[in-house]
Amino acid sequence: MCANYEPISKDRVQLLDLLEPTFDYKTDIYPNYAGPILFSKKGDIEWRLARFGLVAPWVEDLKKVRNTYNARTETIATKPSFRNAWKKNQFCLIPVETIFEPKYIDGKPHWYGIYREDQMPFTVAGIYEYAVVNGEEIRSMSMLTINSDDHPFMKQFHAPEDEKRSIIVIPRDRRNDWLNCSHEEARDFFFEMPVDEFTAAPKKDLDKFRPNAH
Repeated sequence: MCANYEPISKDRVQLLDLLEPTFDYKTDIYPNYAGPILFSKKGDIEWRLARFGLVAPWVEDLKKVRNTYNARTETIATKPSFRNAWKKNQFCLIPVETIFEPKYIDGKPHWYGIYREDQMPFTVAGIYEYAVVNGEEIRSMSMLTINSDDHPFMKQFHAPEDEKRSIIVIPRDRRNDWLNCSHEEARDFFFEMPVDEFTAAPKKDLDKFRPNAH
């Protein structure tokens, strides 16, 4: 699972061959915060601001929306919160600098930042949704996750008794394909985290390890 991440810095979007978004957003994103996403509109990639934590079209009270910031690929097609976005092929990319996960050491959680070793931003597979709640239009999104119990890198995170989960990183040459695929094709994009491209460091020490990330 990923409940906290650092979105791409506005001054680094050119590293993804993109124009800078016209809106502002926080540098540390938690559930219910708004972060930048990319989606395809008639073949053109556009920026949008979206709530982290998907809000289904049938929701009448935001206070009842719980734990929709991650969507399990095993159940995304059937879960009420996600199945509409899945069926309608509402796929997006969430541009990220770092995701944060707990690593348990001596029985206690220590938060680690997971980032690319080359310090480049990367794009996470997501779905997005539109809803109107109490007259307010809401665009929202969720990160897709896959099982990582046997992944040599990602299995070190989360509580020892919990299932290990991982985000899905969409590589540069497959981004357009992901944004424009159908849900029947989406499972071809459920890539495991590239072991040789990512590393991790304690959240409190990240600036020491990523001098070029800002």
